[in-house]
Amino acid sequence: VQLQAYGGGLVQAGGSLRLSCAASGRTFSSYTMGWFRQAPGKERELVAVITSDGSTNYLDSVKGRFTISRDNAKNPVYLQMNSLKPEDTAVYYCAVGPTENWPRPDRLDFWGQGTLVTVSS
Repeated sequence: VQLQAYGGGLVQAGGSLRLSCAASGRTFSSYTMGWFRQAPGKERELVAVITSDGSTNYLDSVKGRFTISRDNAKNPVYLQMNSLKPEDTAVYYCAVGPTENWPRPDRLDFWGQGTLVTVSS
């Protein structure tokens, strides 16, 4: 089973990026999926999460700017990031796990390799 996160890059403040996380090897339609991020020198934090029935939750600082979505038929989870700020700069990781194990990173079964988002001022 592999998760592959992609879509990161360098963008100016105010710009947008769309992250994707594709899964191979099995389906995750009944699992909760989400995105964490980790900035240099900081702890990993949960950015957004989406359950199998589409319920979402967001980090306060990204509410109104980021949107998480999923396509159970195709497996991937997406993170649309708008109005990006320099403080959004981090490595973003997708993760998958049973709903009851969120938001504990140590209890999540599958992780993508991370994709770097850099927002310049």
